[in-house]
Amino acid sequence: MAATTEHTVLQFVAPSSTASATPAVLTARIHPLVIFNVCDCFVRRPDSAERVIGTLLGSILPDGTVDIRNSYAVPHNESSDQVAVDIDYHHNMLASHLKVNPKEIIVGWYSTGAGVTGGSALIHDFYAREATNPIHLTVDTGFTNGEGTIKAFVSSNLSLGDRQLAAQFQEIPVDLRMVDAERVGFDVLKATSVDKLPNDLEGMEVTMERLLTLINDVHKYVDSVVEGQTSPDNNIGRFIADAVASLPKLPPQVFDNLVNDSLQDQLLLLYLSSITRTQLSLAEKLNTAAQML
Repeated sequence: MAATTEHTVLQFVAPSSTASATPAVLTARIHPLVIFNVCDCFVRRPDSAERVIGTLLGSILPDGTVDIRNSYAVPHNESSDQVAVDIDYHHNMLASHLKVNPKEIIVGWYSTGAGVTGGSALIHDFYAREATNPIHLTVDTGFTNGEGTIKAFVSSNLSLGDRQLAAQFQEIPVDLRMVDAERVGFDVLKATSVDKLPNDLEGMEVTMERLLTLINDVHKYVDSVVEGQTSPDNNIGRFIADAVASLPKLPPQVFDNLVNDSLQDQLLLLYLSSITRTQLSLAEKLNTAAQML
């Protein structure tokens, strides 16, 4: 997802002055796992809940980018003028996550819906006590505009003297980043329907087809420049030269052997995993039969 070019500013009355006074303009980098977790929590929400909220975990990069890598839902109840958050559940989940990933910290919170609501100021006030300048991430699971819009906000206080008047939410750029393996899964899950999830070999085939398409596009561009149909671009030329220079200089036979060895290793792993599943299923049936006797 490309970075957001237009910024939205919303103001809501806030009860306290714990949020940062003037937040810096940050960039939120989101991993696909976070979006999938949010959607899964929304599907599993109670029937009476209109939206779900949760905690965002990640790190702050040296350039100020907020890298959001994980999340978990937090039970809550809200009405038009008040919000109740299960703080004990939030702290217990945080302690469990820190045991697995001690380097991840609270970087903000998320909610489902088309954008910021009046109750968001109350929830943001709580997370402002848990983290410095937290990010508020919204995921439109209702597909209001025909797509699942993802937005991120930071909050600042508007005061008159010593009196706080409102909380101001300012939209910041959002960058959805994924590696090749995540992109294969993302392309499958964003489709309306699929027959089945691809295995390792099918995922590799899809990746290789995409790579072949990119190579063909580069080949057509180079031919077009050589024939004078397209004006040359020095930046693109440098990228192509760097890509070609990064390729290992191996004889074709050696490269084929490496590919075949890797393929055989994957087939062996699939065979071993199949044997393991069969043994576990057999042990479970024997255990059940022994209990019945």
